[in-house]
Amino acid sequence: MKERWKLLLIILIFVACYYVPWASPVIRKSGLEAFMMLQEYARQHVLTCLIPAFFIAGAISVFVSQASVLKYFGATAKKVLSYSVASVSGSILAVCSCTVLPLFAGIYTRGAGIGPATAFLYSGPAINVLAIVLTARVLGWQLGVARAVGAVLFAVITGLLMAFFFRKDDAARSAGQIYLPDEETKGRTLLQDSLFMLVMVLILIFAAFARPVSESTGLWPAIFAAKWYITAGLLVILGFMLKAWFIKEERVTWAQSTWGFMKQIFPLLGAGVLVAGFMLGRPGHSALIPEHYIEMLVGGNSLWANLFASVSGALMYFATLTEVPILQGLMGAGMGKGPALSLLLAGPALSLPNMLVIGGVMGVKKTATFCAIIVVLSTIAGMSYGWLAG
Repeated sequence: MKERWKLLLIILIFVACYYVPWASPVIRKSGLEAFMMLQEYARQHVLTCLIPAFFIAGAISVFVSQASVLKYFGATAKKVLSYSVASVSGSILAVCSCTVLPLFAGIYTRGAGIGPATAFLYSGPAINVLAIVLTARVLGWQLGVARAVGAVLFAVITGLLMAFFFRKDDAARSAGQIYLPDEETKGRTLLQDSLFMLVMVLILIFAAFARPVSESTGLWPAIFAAKWYITAGLLVILGFMLKAWFIKEERVTWAQSTWGFMKQIFPLLGAGVLVAGFMLGRPGHSALIPEHYIEMLVGGNSLWANLFASVSGALMYFATLTEVPILQGLMGAGMGKGPALSLLLAGPALSLPNMLVIGGVMGVKKTATFCAIIVVLSTIAGMSYGWLAG
């Protein structure tokens, strides 16, 4: 199957090379914008933002047991604990809207309540640590924070609403248990693991620390001036931790997991940046799609603009992180801040292929309700954020 997709990709590239009218000034400008946007990402976001985030994601996937997350969704687990774990599980699992489906199907069919199960279903792709970091870096920390907070709240609210709407069906299901392997014993304490993660997060923060707007004396300019010294010191501490607290096999597994994320995401992100640049251009630079079309559909903060963004995001499939460059282009072309958040909250968690699979697991009625809840909540959140952001 993979070979078929490769062949299809080769054919599409050949057709594009053969038929694209590069003599057109608009096409030429759009092509230049695509590579200018790719260069911008390479210079501003890859080394200081994405690379540290990849290492954090790799460490989470290796050193945080997925079994310790999924075991809390069983019928006998406390509700507060179930929803708390489900609402933040995306930061641990770091999966896309399609990768989360087998995990969701497994826990739901083995007896998880529909509330925690659907909270997990939304949270898995919505709270991807890489996506949150890149959103804050590229689109602004305000939108990054709004996305993170909104995704956590949505997971809980969605789960509670699904549990309420289908409480009779849920009670009639057999209350099975989710059987998972026991967690492996490791030679570190929880404090050591926490400090290890904290140091990597601090490396990410200081390496990606942006130049302050004002160059006057103060705390932020001082931190910016010393950012590389602080980062170097943190790297030395990280090296000591790796040497003293982790065995060789764990370090190798961590590196392999990090490389796996890079191989999976970098090609998709690069392709997404090129397409977004070609179609939409960089902020302040028009490309193939005229800016007035974007302003007409998702400009401002109207109910229509936010609803359109939510529904479009719910139907489209976004490969991991590709929603960020697409939104960068849309916002540069006139998309409002509210609709941008609506798309960020609805898009990564849903897609048309995702909906079809969910329907086969829990039925059309529950799937339609789940999708409607996400679209409505995303629309409300977008309008609220747009109003607060002015």
